[in-house]
Amino acid sequence: MKIQWLGHSSFLLEDSKSHRLLTDPFDETVGYQIFQGEVDLITISHNHFDHNYTQDIKCSHIINETGSFNLCGINIIGIPSYHDKVKGAKRGKNIIFIIEMDGYRICHLGDLGYTLSSKEVEELGSIDVLLIPVGGNFTIDGKEAASLAKSINSHIIIPMHYKTSSLTFELDGLEKFLKYMKNAERLKSNTLTLENNLQEYNSVKILDFK
Repeated sequence: MKIQWLGHSSFLLEDSKSHRLLTDPFDETVGYQIFQGEVDLITISHNHFDHNYTQDIKCSHIINETGSFNLCGINIIGIPSYHDKVKGAKRGKNIIFIIEMDGYRICHLGDLGYTLSSKEVEELGSIDVLLIPVGGNFTIDGKEAASLAKSINSHIIIPMHYKTSSLTFELDGLEKFLKYMKNAERLKSNTLTLENNLQEYNSVKILDFK
């Protein structure tokens, strides 16, 4: 399967049957090129402008709530969480999505604003690919993200929701996150292809946003 980073927290996931799932699409004010096209599924972690823009997208199913879903042969679990450290009192709720495609379990943490407890980490189960915010300000920061990523212990970690030259508002860059992580590889592409069984753990893949 293919994982393409579109910028910010938005990824286009495509399985071997050409089913396409889009996460957290953003509007034009974010700074990246908005997604325009057709997908089978969209997951939305929370209703902020940089995560829920669907006007230019043709889509059969939009999932923006917690629960268990099976659509287009794809299992999706939406897990409740918070956008801040005060149980949503400041920025509201957030949905963590576990997406099962082609036998891989992908965890998109959305705009997670606090470090998950050991019980919450256990409830995620075994994760192959972790999509984790690292930019601070509105989410956990790089140090918190590194600690959480290590506790989840996925095979692959892809950082998201951080400052790049295209982003129009202030977040931290990757530096703090990478300070606390090892095994980081910067790819010359915005797409990662998964094949066969994943062997290593906590392998950080930095995707090109262009």
